[in-house]
Formats: sequence, C-alpha cells, structure tokens
Amino acid sequence: KLAATGAAAVLSDAALEPHFLKFVADYGKSYGTRDEFEFRFAQFTKSFNYIQEHNAKNTDDAVLGINHLADWTPEEYKTLLGLRIPKNAKQTEKIFSAPENLTDLPAAVDWRDQGAVTPVKDQGYCGSCWAFSSTGAMEGRYQIMTGTLDSFSEQQLVDCSKKEGNAGCSGGWMDQAFEYVEKNAIETEASYPYAGTNQECNFDQTQGVDKVVSFTDVKVNDPAALAAAVAEGPVAVAIDAGSLSFQLYHHGIIKHCRHNLDHGVLLVGYGKEKKDEYWIVKNSWGAKWGEKGYFRLLKTDKDE
Repeated sequence: KLAATGAAAVLSDAALEPHFLKFVADYGKSYGTRDEFEFRFAQFTKSFNYIQEHNAKNTDDAVLGINHLADWTPEEYKTLLGLRIPKNAKQTEKIFSAPENLTDLPAAVDWRDQGAVTPVKDQGYCGSCWAFSSTGAMEGRYQIMTGTLDSFSEQQLVDCSKKEGNAGCSGGWMDQAFEYVEKNAIETEASYPYAGTNQECNFDQTQGVDKVVSFTDVKVNDPAALAAAVAEGPVAVAIDAGSLSFQLYHHGIIKHCRHNLDHGVLLVGYGKEKKDEYWIVKNSWGAKWGEKGYFRLLKTDKDE
C-alpha cells in the first residue's frame, strides 16, 4: 500500500500504471470496458498525486494511502456519507454533561479490549453509516449490561425506521434509529442480515433481542463530556468526513477537521500518543480502510 512520506513527485501515466494495476489486483477491481478502465485510472491518478502532496506537506498530520476508494469519483464517495440531521432537530431533554471531578476519568479507554465492540463492518454502496453508528452503540451497551456481544441488524434500521424520519440508503440520523428501537426490539445480524440496499421492512418481533430504554445526547462541543460518556461505553457520534484526506486516510492522528457533519461513526475510546490526546473511532468501510477499519482523531482540533 502507498503510505510513504517524503517529497511530492507527480508521476507520468506510464510510471503510474503499475501502481494502478497493483491496486486493481489488491482490491479485486473489475472494469467492463477500456473506457471504464481509463476513467478509473484517471480517478486513481488524482488520488495518488493528492496522497503524495499531502504526505510531503503535512508531516505532523495523519498519513494518507491508497485504499479501495482511490478510484471513486467525489459524487460516488458522497453516497457513503448518509448522516442527515433534521433541520428542526433538538437535543434530548436530558443532556449528558461532564462530571465535576474529571480526575475520576480513566487515563485511557478502549472498549475493544473489553469485548464490547463487534468486528469492523462494511456499509457497501449504501448511505447507511447512521445505522452502523447506532448498532455499534447498542451492541456496546448491551455487552456491558449482559456480558454478551451480539451483532445487531443495520438492515432492520435501514428498512424499518422510515416513520421516525430515516431514509434508508439515502441517509438517516442516529437519534431517530434509537427512537425506533425504543418501540421495536432490534434483531441480530444473523436473523435480519445486511443487504446494503433499500428493502421492505421484514421485522420479526419474535427475533428481537432488546429495546432501547432511553438515550441521551452529549453536550455539544464538550470534549470532557464526551470523554465521560465513552468511559461508560461506546458512543454514536457524527463527524465531517467530506474531505479527500478522510477518504484516503491510512494511519495516524487526524489533526485538522472541517465542521459539516455528514457521517455517522462509533466512538470506542480515547488515548494519548506523545503529547497528542486522541479519540479512537470505528468506521463502517471495512477493515482495509484506515487503521484496520478505525481512525484516530485529535481531541482538540488544531483548526479551532
């Protein structure tokens, strides 16, 4: 995988073609026509050159690298970003705020080590990130409560939570998914498997595992409150994932962010590397993206 740092260099098409052919082989890509091959090669070339330039200029930031999204157009990439917060959305009446004594918080938290996080999933070509964020939070809290880690059904949320305001693969919001599961027990992945497309609701009440009793929103722009919340269990969160640098993230701590929330992910902990305190976040684009499906994000954005 391409993830080296150093001086940027723009390569000719002839020099880039071996990299592209390796990419095609590594990620099992298949293009039906020569025109499609050339089109995807052009997209790959843009990604390759952007990676080279970013890694050369931003040695203190996360490292970018080639992944399965390197031949996607910006329009195709945007289909993955399915967070749709309603214009009239309000936080829940009860807001989770930081405790008075922050010294009681652990120095580091990682719910993967406690068995409260399922393996990384892949939303495919469906804008269902919000559903994966939601199930991840429910899976974590269910494991902490019962000791059993079940993989819950994103497809149930995609198909069945439209009355709450969600729109399946066209987008949704985690709060509305939780509202649905307050009324309807969530099934497991095994009983209601993921299809990655909009379907008719096929909910089987007899297969439901558990319901959401209640949920609470964390106070906005309050890292201490968020740290306290994730110290209790995984948290569904929203981020801005609209940049090419996020699309091509490979490893390291992301230190520069934008603030147009468009993607639902799962916060599973926090830690520290040298002087940098960071969040540990699970994505839903498969284990070949980022740090085995995860990314790390600086707790305090350097752009703020």
